[in-house]
Amino acid sequence: MWALRALCLAGLGAALGGASADPCSWRGSGLLQEAGSVEQLSLPCAEGSLEWLYPTGALRLRLAPRLPPATAAATGGSPQHITACVKPAGTFRGAQLYLERDGVLELLLPEAPRPRVRCFSWAPQEKVALFLQATPHRDISRRIAAFRYELRGDWLARPALPATSLTGEGACRPCNDTEILMAICTSDFVIRGSIRSVSNDVELQESIIGVSAARIHRQKFPLFQAGGRPAGSIRTPLRCGVRPGPGTFLFTGWLHFGEAWLSCAPRYRDFQRIYQGAQRARQNPCEFPMD
Repeated sequence: MWALRALCLAGLGAALGGASADPCSWRGSGLLQEAGSVEQLSLPCAEGSLEWLYPTGALRLRLAPRLPPATAAATGGSPQHITACVKPAGTFRGAQLYLERDGVLELLLPEAPRPRVRCFSWAPQEKVALFLQATPHRDISRRIAAFRYELRGDWLARPALPATSLTGEGACRPCNDTEILMAICTSDFVIRGSIRSVSNDVELQESIIGVSAARIHRQKFPLFQAGGRPAGSIRTPLRCGVRPGPGTFLFTGWLHFGEAWLSCAPRYRDFQRIYQGAQRARQNPCEFPMD
């Protein structure tokens, strides 16, 4: 395949002209590429986007994120694994996206994929890249290959539930006490509240938990709007089988492609017991307001 032969010349590629001024995002046109070429890109950010108009040839995107300081602090140093997620635009056409790991290609997004997030992890010493290969079409004028990406440290590579992460074999297991205590210190949001509803999106393989918030302990982004009793929604993988239930929970989690995703969600009375025990043993990683 010409694209695989061209991949051997990867180190000789240059950045495409017409790229966005935003260092975290890239927008360019395949019409500027030479036939059969592989253009090299490097986006040194934890999140951003790519939009490739009129795809021809191929793009190779080097993954070299500067992870947020909070990631290193939460993991006690450099992360053991880094996890990346890509979310295709609903109009993704004209190319296929591969994960290149040590020279081997694995298909992540076929042409015209479902709008579903794909995640993968790697160790810092591994050599990985994203390889976007144009698919041959007589008419490329209406084809745009676009996706958003996020790269994070161990917080996304380490799964949990009632409470979940997005990937991994243990994605739906309950958080242990240590994970719950760490979640209240490092999560994007910490919300005390109750479950109003649970709806399932079979196509996206997601459950959407409607939450009524009694208290917003922390939110880095306006996920839960004020006005009366704040309410919002939190997502979790459909396979975790979340069901509505009574009681007050402490919901923690992360913002993922602009949406709230669940990490740990213990019942509030269980959290109180765990936190007070750690406080007596002087093992709580951060201070948390208790009623």
